[in-house]
Amino acid sequence: MDFAFTDDHLALRNAVQRFCDGEYPAHERGNRESPPLAARRHLGLAELGLLGLPLDPEFGGSGQGPTELMLAAQELGRALAGGGFLANAVIAAPLLAEAGTPAQCQRWLPALAQGQLQLALACQEAGARHALGAVSTRAQRRGDGWQLQGRKTLVLGGDVADLLLVAARTAGVDGASDGLSLFALDAGTPGLARQAFALLDGRGAAHLSLADVTVGDDRLIGPLGGAQPLLQRAVARANAALCAESAGALESLLALCCEQLRTRRQFGAALAKFQALQHPVADMAIALEQLKSMACVAAMALDGGDAAERERLVSAAKVLSAQLGRRSALAAIQLHGAMGMTDECRVGHYAKRLIVNSMLFGDAAHHLGCFAAHRTTQAQGDRA
Repeated sequence: MDFAFTDDHLALRNAVQRFCDGEYPAHERGNRESPPLAARRHLGLAELGLLGLPLDPEFGGSGQGPTELMLAAQELGRALAGGGFLANAVIAAPLLAEAGTPAQCQRWLPALAQGQLQLALACQEAGARHALGAVSTRAQRRGDGWQLQGRKTLVLGGDVADLLLVAARTAGVDGASDGLSLFALDAGTPGLARQAFALLDGRGAAHLSLADVTVGDDRLIGPLGGAQPLLQRAVARANAALCAESAGALESLLALCCEQLRTRRQFGAALAKFQALQHPVADMAIALEQLKSMACVAAMALDGGDAAERERLVSAAKVLSAQLGRRSALAAIQLHGAMGMTDECRVGHYAKRLIVNSMLFGDAAHHLGCFAAHRTTQAQGDRA
């Protein structure tokens, strides 16, 4: 399989790297962002064209695909950049472009690409364990609109989003794959309350509470009762980007560990001389190459037309990313000793990012089950 990049790919990667070097100095990476700093960096992503990367030019984008998103995510992960790119460019923008009406797309997508409007997808609920069909939030017909009731949890970027894409059940029972619909809610809609919080790695998220939230028919995104495939594709894009982001974070983490072993001395010798410390670094280097390869596999799977194959390959990449990322993060902290547990040491911040990435949109156990289920289905089809 050919993983070679074109000159345009390399130019994009270099541009994102230069942006990160300027906006995310090495000694500040992983630190909590103040609201003004986060807003400035978000506008910087827009000026670089990253927020509109997957959008058509008519909406202010450049019409790029999964490979370009992977390269950008990898460089942002190397710098521990914030979650605005993931929440907006990777998840919400392609979803709205795919399912929205021309009027909806023209209303919101150009503003998103310019950094003037932030979006977030609210598709998860407490107790669902990453199952997209486990939605108890209800949307009932009220006159010429809809009334929403329920709660959503772990909305990435929901703390600052101006527009929220909320998954609600308009038909069927909890757990059913059909009967889900998407609604676009303004952050200030009466009855909508959000509880903002920070994830372990500092990125913002929110829990949502919807009490008699009323919206019109013009806020329905996509077909009524047909949101499940849209959500599956959005979550697949998110996981593919998380794999790429983890690969970038692990690359920086490996560099920090190598620097630590070269410069720190014990018993009159550099730590790099001790074989017992060389082994975990070698394991991290192998894990990095595996993560890069699987990030490419996940990105290429998004371009395929077979939904089952896409889900299988993305789940396989997420399993490996979650397992190797967490293992490497813990090994890096151990290589740094007590210093690795302090906020002043960048290693702890990279470890937090890898651990959070391993949990977002499905942990290793969840995706291992998904992968096994797809393999079983494929085997049964082959026998038939």
